[in-house]
Amino acid sequence: MVSGLINANPVVYEKKERRVRSPSGCADEYAAEAIDQQEVFDILLALDIKDPEHPYSLEELKVITEDAIEVDDERSYVRVTFTPTVEHCSMATVIGLCLRVKLMRSLPSRFKVDIRVAPGTHATEAAVNKQLNDKERVAAALENPNLVDMVDECLAPTYG
Repeated sequence: MVSGLINANPVVYEKKERRVRSPSGCADEYAAEAIDQQEVFDILLALDIKDPEHPYSLEELKVITEDAIEVDDERSYVRVTFTPTVEHCSMATVIGLCLRVKLMRSLPSRFKVDIRVAPGTHATEAAVNKQLNDKERVAAALENPNLVDMVDECLAPTYG
């Protein structure tokens, strides 16, 4: 059991009011719809991904924001830059892995996903970025049952 939380008193922000997505107006129900910044943000927040240490969502902790998401639908590329709540957050890799898994499960397989720690916000930023964007390291992490359980817990829907 952990003797103490890394960030015992995080700053909690109000959730942003959701914009209503306008229908594309496309008559062909089988046509591929473009993926945009708002859709990726909605995907990441649809299940209220929770901080591993607290009952707050990553949105409430400002770990992820819509402005920190880049999408190039034509090139099938998504980049999510997240900001840990403290610069020595030991859970940064787990949070990034949760974001990656959520997008892997939700986006069409054509997308390349890049998950990054915001520059200057984590003591081991380069190592975390390398871990989160190396296919072999991600695959190895997802073979660890304890880590998969932790990721699934972070992605579990909240009710109430």
